[in-house]
Amino acid sequence: MIRDFFYLAIKNLKSRGIRSWLTLLGVFIGITAVVSLISLGNGLELAVGSQFGISANQLITVQAGGISGYGPPGTFVVDPLTSDDSNAIERLSSVKNSITRIIELAELEFNEKVQFIYVGSAPNSKEDLDLLYTQLQVGTFEGRLLTESDSGRVVMGYNFYGDDEEWGGKKIIPGKSVYINDKKFQVSGILEKRGSFIFDNIILMPESDMSEIFDFEDTVDIIVVEPRDKEDISKTKEDIENLLRDRRNVKKGEEDFEVSTPESTLSTITGVLNGVKTFVAIIASISILIGLLGIINTMTTSVMERKKEIGISKSVGARNGHIFLQFFIESSLLGLIGGLGGAIFGTLIGVIGVQGINNWIGTSLSPNVDFVLISLSLVGSFLVGGIAGIIPAIKASKQNPVEALRG
Repeated sequence: MIRDFFYLAIKNLKSRGIRSWLTLLGVFIGITAVVSLISLGNGLELAVGSQFGISANQLITVQAGGISGYGPPGTFVVDPLTSDDSNAIERLSSVKNSITRIIELAELEFNEKVQFIYVGSAPNSKEDLDLLYTQLQVGTFEGRLLTESDSGRVVMGYNFYGDDEEWGGKKIIPGKSVYINDKKFQVSGILEKRGSFIFDNIILMPESDMSEIFDFEDTVDIIVVEPRDKEDISKTKEDIENLLRDRRNVKKGEEDFEVSTPESTLSTITGVLNGVKTFVAIIASISILIGLLGIINTMTTSVMERKKEIGISKSVGARNGHIFLQFFIESSLLGLIGGLGGAIFGTLIGVIGVQGINNWIGTSLSPNVDFVLISLSLVGSFLVGGIAGIIPAIKASKQNPVEALRG
């Protein structure tokens, strides 16, 4: 019997033509917005994480506060961090090790082509190098990473290898020589592709070589800290903050430095994205509400137009429950069809959007079709249609057969 009701509902929806399509437009727009928003939001969150090196590594980064929007961390700060700050942090009982990072803008020349790029320092001790590689999560595509005994060598990001057109058709590969600020360096290795405009375009150089080329004296841009107890990273973070407040003579809440953990960085980004998701979800809910009102209006009109049909059905033995079920299923199908179209279109927007993110910022994310999200959207749209049809269905079921036949 249920199958018959579904058959009749589909037949009635087809007979109403364009009115049915206009009715489900609100549900279609709402579900499209929800599915595409969540898909794009998840993709954007992964993209941001890959761009800025947010990972599960339990390491803490420390940098001075300042205007860094037009350059690497530490740019234009009033009171930069120093090597003494790093040494003081390393002496804390909750800290296992710390390393300093210098990031400088330099002139790179290869095959008589010149570019301006960022060079990052690599420590000259094995323990510190291991900590750096852990923080950056780097591996080589070709060649090898720097060792503590290297001098006059660099490791370069994948884009220097991949963008051979930028270098007059020649590839930068291990063994080739490049000039950085007019000093010759041999390429030791090419880093694996990360899909990040930061990591795929950086050069790692031994700190001893950097100190000869750049005049950074005792200042540092970033301090990377390895906690002694990774399960209690918040305690280490608090110890570092207290230490730097004393050293820099600032009060709590007036810090001119920033101490970040992977969780706090990801939490900040997630908070911003969730705010955007919430705003768009409200807009999507309004669209779904409009769709719900449209279904109510359409089904109410349908009840008035089909009085004679209802009267005939009741005269041949149809009960109130049968009439209610027929109209309830019909309105539910309106919501389901709108939701199905919205889920398909929203998923398509999400896939295209992720590809757009890849092309825009150079990531290599794979589009993810969330079947759980699609299933929940379909169930939700079916329920929205059903809820919208309850009042018209009740009204239809209570029609007097004699008056219905007269109407």
